Amino acid sequence: MTLAVLLLIGGMAWNIALPIASYTTVEHTREVVSRFNQFSSEIDRVENGQWAYFLTKEKKFLEERNAAVAQLRSVITQLTDLTIDNVSQRARIVQLTVLLDKRIRMLIESQAVFDAQGFESARSLFNSGREAAGAIRALTADATAEEQRLLGQRRSSELLRFEVMLISIVLLFGFLVWLALHVRRLAHGRSAMEQAIQYGRQPLLKAEALQNAIFNSANFSVIATDAQGVIQIFNVGAEHMLGYRAVDVVDKITPTGISDEEEVITRAAALSLELDTTITPGFEALVFKASRGIEDIYELTYIRNDGSRFPAIVSVTALRDEADKVIGYLLIGTDNTARKQVEAEQALLDQRLRDQQFYTRSLIESNIDALIATDPKGIISDVNQQMEALTGCTRDELIGVPFKNYFTDPDRAEAAITRVLREGKVTNYELTAHAKDGKETVVSYNATTFHDRDRKLQGVFAAARDVTERKQFEHALQENNVELENAKAIAEKANLAKSEFLSSMSHELRTPLNAVLGFAQLMASETPPPTSAQKLSIDQILQAGWYLLRLINEILDLAMIESGKVTMSHEAISLTEVLQDCQAMIEPQAQKRGIHMTFPQFDDLFYVHADRTRVKQIVINLLSNAIKYNRDGGVVIVQCNASGDKRIRISVQDTGAGLSATQLAQLFQPFNRLGQETSAEEGTGIGLVVTKQLVELMGGVIGVESNVGIGSVFWVELPACNAPELTTDSSKDIVEDSVDRSNNGVIAAQRTLLYVEDNPANLALVAQLVARRSDLKLLSAIDAHLGIRLARAYLPDVILMDINLPGLSGFGALKILHDDPLTSHIPIMALSANAVPRDIERGLEAGFFRYLTKPIKVNEFMDALDVALHFAAENSLLEK
Repeated sequence: MTLAVLLLIGGMAWNIALPIASYTTVEHTREVVSRFNQFSSEIDRVENGQWAYFLTKEKKFLEERNAAVAQLRSVITQLTDLTIDNVSQRARIVQLTVLLDKRIRMLIESQAVFDAQGFESARSLFNSGREAAGAIRALTADATAEEQRLLGQRRSSELLRFEVMLISIVLLFGFLVWLALHVRRLAHGRSAMEQAIQYGRQPLLKAEALQNAIFNSANFSVIATDAQGVIQIFNVGAEHMLGYRAVDVVDKITPTGISDEEEVITRAAALSLELDTTITPGFEALVFKASRGIEDIYELTYIRNDGSRFPAIVSVTALRDEADKVIGYLLIGTDNTARKQVEAEQALLDQRLRDQQFYTRSLIESNIDALIATDPKGIISDVNQQMEALTGCTRDELIGVPFKNYFTDPDRAEAAITRVLREGKVTNYELTAHAKDGKETVVSYNATTFHDRDRKLQGVFAAARDVTERKQFEHALQENNVELENAKAIAEKANLAKSEFLSSMSHELRTPLNAVLGFAQLMASETPPPTSAQKLSIDQILQAGWYLLRLINEILDLAMIESGKVTMSHEAISLTEVLQDCQAMIEPQAQKRGIHMTFPQFDDLFYVHADRTRVKQIVINLLSNAIKYNRDGGVVIVQCNASGDKRIRISVQDTGAGLSATQLAQLFQPFNRLGQETSAEEGTGIGLVVTKQLVELMGGVIGVESNVGIGSVFWVELPACNAPELTTDSSKDIVEDSVDRSNNGVIAAQRTLLYVEDNPANLALVAQLVARRSDLKLLSAIDAHLGIRLARAYLPDVILMDINLPGLSGFGALKILHDDPLTSHIPIMALSANAVPRDIERGLEAGFFRYLTKPIKVNEFMDALDVALHFAAENSLLEK
């Protein structure tokens, strides 16, 4: 009995000591596995940090890489300090140390190549270094797998020892019960026995509860098989996860039936290559490592009962009997879908971040301007290649240095940063950059502040554009402008001198020419009349004199046009009236040579927007040429019609000799008579030049069509318009307004309005207005000279004066009337188509009582007329 008690106590002590030792061993193995896993993670950080630096040039990734390298060395030290169980583990640590040193050297070399030669040169060196990184990962994976295997064995041993301890405890309590039965006889034996049994059951009940919790968990699929792989246990979690009922799979299929076939084949091939042995695709591939005592965890695609798939993490453990013979396998799986989605999303985000960083960097580098980012203190934090080229410094040399150091005026550069921080932006701020080699470049500095997501100021982003060429261009342009101004001044001076010369020449020539023509006419009319020889000489003198006078007039017209001193009164004029006037003037000239003239019979009245005097001058010139260069007994046909595009065409056709293509090309050249210099017909070669310029000044076009031996057609197109009309709301308003103004309830005495106007259409328009007022009567004159004579004869109450009149202008007539004491008191109002502010101002300064513009605005016209009449009435009372 004593010996049995001693043996039992010794067994108890042994079973208590063994779990404690086993627990220490398990914890040690876990620590080694943790360090190997940490080593694998840190080597990934090293690789990722180096690669991110190559892609973005961001130094923060280089700093992360260096931190990971330091951590790797720390892990090596920790692994060395741990108690290593066998020689193979020590060898792995040595191999890891050698490979790590090799990889670090290659990283340093690839970085140096990258900084010196760029990405492409460093890429191949970096990728070749990945082989060392791959060897490190493989060695780490082997070490981790070996440690995992040891951990599994030690866990199994720990569990076995724990079971032995439980049995020993049960035996001990059984012996104590038996001893108590003998000591206390049977009185307390039964009670002690029940207590011992109850106490011995507690660990078993706890183990059973733990087993039931795992087996019934819905979060884990627990599948247990026999040694051949046929499913024996299929827990609730497996049913929930895979959609099968336990009765449908137990004793019927292996786990291969619920796994992706292609992945099983791939796994078999990979294991065969890894372990250098042939592994059959199927269940063997799923449990091969576990059958060799290595705890195996891998990822596999499970196929649900409905055919859908999901990724699972599967942990496989071999189940062994007391003889260490495999009696089955335990496969514990978890749904990895959520983690895969998170990993995929994270990978996508990482890729987008890399793409965005690469895109941003590409944008910065592709900019033609030098780009600089600084912190709020003006310290450079980033630059692009254009800034490197501008300063002659590398990016590393520029980063961390004050922005102002790279400009010829540091204070002005610093002031630019301060101004941006104060105002938020700066544009076209001129600075001069100073390069390392001494080169200076004028730049236009444009900058703005930038902030983070929380709107916190991060610094200043600036662009410096090289404006050296622009400055040179501006300088050259300024010099050119000065030259142009000088040339313009010289040209204006020359033009003024030419105008003064022509004016002086006109005066100087007209004075003796007047005497020549006057005395020649007196000689021709002497009594007794001159002899035939004398009359022939006198006719030659008169002919040459009149020709010379015409030449002087045309030269002066041309000079005034070229100097821009010709004034135009653009208003609606009737072509019917102009052509009728021209016909009356030119037909006697045609009759002398027996030339028949045909003018249009107007069914519709044509109106053009032009100067009436100048249009008449143009038509007379064309008709004169058609008669002059026609054959005796020829024909001149005048036509007038609409030519489209809101234009009216006047054409003059003759039956003369016509013009060749060469003559047509020289047609509008001054003093070029196209070979007619030796002909009997007189001419100056200026008339058509003046005509063309007058047409173009009125917005028209002149052209010619000619056939040699048949004749020519000269045509002019002028802008069409409507007949002159009153600008008012309705005719009723005109009538009512006229009645109110004229009567005011009583019949007023009639007063006189003199209207000086060469345009019959405008005369008729004003006549209609005056006819509606019983208090007014109208006198009219078609030129300034007639108007002055009528003003002196009738002394009208008010004079209405056009500006552009034939012969004497409205300004000339105004001066004559104001200088004459007889008419100086009469208010004279201007009515002109010259409506720009400068013309109005000039007219008022000249002394016009009012300056009215065409087309006539009834209310404005009537108001001005009333004011003028009231002024005239007051002056009349004062004189009396």
